[in-house]
Amino acid sequence: MRQIVLDTETTGIEPSQGHRIIEIGCVEMVGRKLTGRTYHQYINPDREVEAEAISVHGITNEYLADKPRFTEIVDEFIEFIRGAELIIHNAPFDVGFINHEFNLAGPRFGTLDQICTVFDTLTFARQKHPGAKNSLDALCKRYGVDNSNRELHGALLDSEILADVYLFLTGGQTDLSLGHGADGKVAVSDIQRVAPGQYDLAVVRASAEELAEHEAMLDRIDKKSGGSVWRAG
Repeated sequence: MRQIVLDTETTGIEPSQGHRIIEIGCVEMVGRKLTGRTYHQYINPDREVEAEAISVHGITNEYLADKPRFTEIVDEFIEFIRGAELIIHNAPFDVGFINHEFNLAGPRFGTLDQICTVFDTLTFARQKHPGAKNSLDALCKRYGVDNSNRELHGALLDSEILADVYLFLTGGQTDLSLGHGADGKVAVSDIQRVAPGQYDLAVVRASAEELAEHEAMLDRIDKKSGGSVWRAG
């Protein structure tokens, strides 16, 4: 499966109030492995970036002044994501902005669900860790993903971090109590996963003698208990 981990930065939080996308960052995975292919673009929104938004991502109006408009990059963006499953943290936010940009660009672009499917890591994390904090930073801490370079939000950096979080979030148990560390847990970095199909494991079946001994044991349990649950039904 081809997956695209995606993040955006915007001028504000509500597209219905005229806010726009100013940065798109994407990283590609195939078969749950990063391919090294990325898509990254800053965009001139033709409006002011709110001061509160600048405090989050650090992208200024002056920096965006000479960047292309969304209509200039929309075709290459669609070509990069077409047919993939998008991995997004808090997907309704980014999807809402992308659909808003598609609408402004023209009716031929339709909506994102006509191009891709979407997996929301925030929704999945809330189901897996109910009652816990599930922000991207909180998930990084939970799974041991290094986000030390994330002083400000950035679409490409956040996509790269989210890719690591997604693999841990959907990859099964990582919190093993095998005596490593002061808390008795194995660090995520110490866990090595075996690729499916890497080893041809033998199936060892019980011998006739072992099966006979098992039946004899059940007979003894039946006699003592008046009927064992192992033979129920």
